[in-house]
Amino acid sequence: MPKADPVKIIKSLSSALSGAQRPWRRMRLKLPTPAALGLLLALALLALAHLPPLPDRSPHLLPASSPPSPWWEAAATLSGERSCSKGPPTPPAHPWQDQPPSWGRRRQQRAMGDAPPWLSADDLQKMQLLTHGRVVSKTRIPAHGQVLRVGLRAVGDTEGDALPAGPEGDCQNGRCGLIKRPGDLYEVLAFHLDRVLGLNRSLPAVARRFTSHLLPYSYTNGSPRPIVWWAPDLQHLEDANNDQNSCALGWLQYQEMLQPHGLVPVAGDAPCSSIPRTEWSYLALFDFLLQVHDRLDRYCCGFQPDPSEPCVEEMLHEKCRNPAELVLVHILVRQSAPSRLVFIDNAGRPQHPEEKLNFRLLQGIDSFPEVAVAVLQSGRLQSLLLESLHVDRELWESQGGAEGLRPLLQTIDRRARILLQYIQEQNLTVFGDLPH
Repeated sequence: MPKADPVKIIKSLSSALSGAQRPWRRMRLKLPTPAALGLLLALALLALAHLPPLPDRSPHLLPASSPPSPWWEAAATLSGERSCSKGPPTPPAHPWQDQPPSWGRRRQQRAMGDAPPWLSADDLQKMQLLTHGRVVSKTRIPAHGQVLRVGLRAVGDTEGDALPAGPEGDCQNGRCGLIKRPGDLYEVLAFHLDRVLGLNRSLPAVARRFTSHLLPYSYTNGSPRPIVWWAPDLQHLEDANNDQNSCALGWLQYQEMLQPHGLVPVAGDAPCSSIPRTEWSYLALFDFLLQVHDRLDRYCCGFQPDPSEPCVEEMLHEKCRNPAELVLVHILVRQSAPSRLVFIDNAGRPQHPEEKLNFRLLQGIDSFPEVAVAVLQSGRLQSLLLESLHVDRELWESQGGAEGLRPLLQTIDRRARILLQYIQEQNLTVFGDLPH
């Protein structure tokens, strides 16, 4: 049977419609709407039935995000996961996991082209690995509870796929990340704040939902978690009780180091003695904006802590009466850059009350980095952070976009204004970025 010509069919139907209208026109009446619609619908369906099929151009959609649940509202429950017999269904695997390698490379190039200038090419490469890398191994971090270190293989990494999965080998090659608790998502914002201010001392971090069968259910129940790049050459002390430092440093020694003509911090200790005074200014500014106490004031000596604070429960706050007993923690450098501090565990306190801001974090600091201060003075801190956070699709969508993130950014902005006022009242200076 010869195939019908859609053009001829359309012409015939058009003639029929025109003929059907003539009696009605002579009577000066309009064609009834149902009849007209019926003829037009039949005409459209018949034409479409004879058209050649179109190629598939449907977009590859990302998995739908859960309703916004700001992580700062869960800050009080960070000591453990919620216990529940049933969790939300595991979201489907990300579409890029099934795409050819060239698709992943094009996506990375497009993301790099759209990224703000303060995110370097190296930052974006590590963020891509953390966001899309396939989990190939896992190890527990002693004394760190819910933190898992995972080995990652980039999409399309055929060379890496040929190697046996092993956490030590992957981590030494820079293909590892630390998965932290859902409440630690603040650490992702801390990374972007670090880059916006031009400090560049924290490690890349992204938000991600995990689906790997290698991970426990609490990691794959649909909640976004932060994953932070694992730097393979962090310098750690051999002391098992103090392995989160590159050097042992007490509060009094630290204050002596901050003096213009201070003594060498710890005689014979290369990592500490190579850290210049300017590095502590970077750290103090960063920690004040985030209200991170665990590095410079883990004893909460700079404010009156609530009874539920770990520094009170662990009887640390009582040591504030004897400064000689106070020590600094998380003071780390990399072997490849022993004069630059590395900021880790940056999930500070988004809900720390403004009337209890810890100014002890600024004690002894007499100057601040010029670039960072200029950003704070510009009045654009919130908009710059929004532009940067928008690069992290999972964080952006899970927190409700700009509107969901706004309260947190306003808190950071208010602290920035307080810091600027402090700098002015104390008549402190600024310094340019010094090579070291």
